Amino acid sequence: MKTASKTYEILYVSTMAADAPLAIVGAVAAHARIANAACDITGVLIFDGVRFCQQIEGRQKDVLALMERIYQDARHFNIEMFHHGPLPGRRFNHFSMAFSNIEEIGVLERLEQLNGQQGVDVFMALIATLNLQA
Repeated sequence: MKTASKTYEILYVSTMAADAPLAIVGAVAAHARIANAACDITGVLIFDGVRFCQQIEGRQKDVLALMERIYQDARHFNIEMFHHGPLPGRRFNHFSMAFSNIEEIGVLERLEQLNGQQGVDVFMALIATLNLQA
């Protein structure tokens, strides 16, 4: 992945739609890896069985366009963006979309309630505990 000089980041939490089968999680991650690589977007997707937490980074116009598609995706709802803004460099330069499941449901629920740097700090502490799959 290239490292753009002006990198933009979005972090959000959403809730999986009740009628969405669990099999979509793997399909979403697989599709995101291909689509993100084509747009030079990198990031991480975390799923706890109910909620998604995703960090996406890249050129601002590409990240914002992806976020618009995410808002339109009926497979999840209650999309809460808890951080967005410029980033001095990529956090996940070696992943087009890393993925991890987590067992504890309350972690992403608590993250959903945070904003700004506090949310980023909690997210990064969580990432440090995960075994990310590229």
